[in-house]
Amino acid sequence: MTTTDTTSRGYSTAFTVQQSPHEVYAAILDVGTWWTGEVEGSADEVGAEFSYRHGAQHYSRQRVVELEPARRVVWQVTDSHLSFISEPAEWTGSEIIFDIVAVPGGTELRFTHVGLMPDVECFGACSVAWMHYVNGSLRSLVTDGVALPDPF
Repeated sequence: MTTTDTTSRGYSTAFTVQQSPHEVYAAILDVGTWWTGEVEGSADEVGAEFSYRHGAQHYSRQRVVELEPARRVVWQVTDSHLSFISEPAEWTGSEIIFDIVAVPGGTELRFTHVGLMPDVECFGACSVAWMHYVNGSLRSLVTDGVALPDPF
C-alpha cells in the first residue's frame, strides 16, 4: 500500500511492507544506496552530517537530529542550493522525517518533508522526486535488497 498527502506540516507519503521495522530502519540509514546521486558523509548517529548532490541541480546538507532504532529518523537540512528555482536555499531549515510503525504483517514507513508545501516553488519537482526516492528506490531496497536507478 502507498499513500501520498500534503499535510499542514509538509509533503508526506507512506508505504507498507512485509519486512520488520529493523530492516526498514537499516535501509533508511543506507542513504547513499537509495537516494541515488552523490552522498558524502554518514547518517548513522545523532550529530552526523551528510551531503547530497545531484549534478548542478541539487545540493543539500543534512544533520541527523534524531535516531530511534526501528522507530524514527529525523534530518535537519542545514544548507541547500536548488539551482532550478528562484530561491535556491528553499530547503534550508526544513526537516525530513521517517516514522517507522509496526503494523500487522509488517511495517509502515511514514515519510514527511516538513516545510515542503504546495506554495513553495520546489514542491512540484521535489514531491515527484521524493515519490521516486522514497516510494520507489527506498521501498525496493527494503523489499528486494536493491535500490532503483535514478530516472532524473
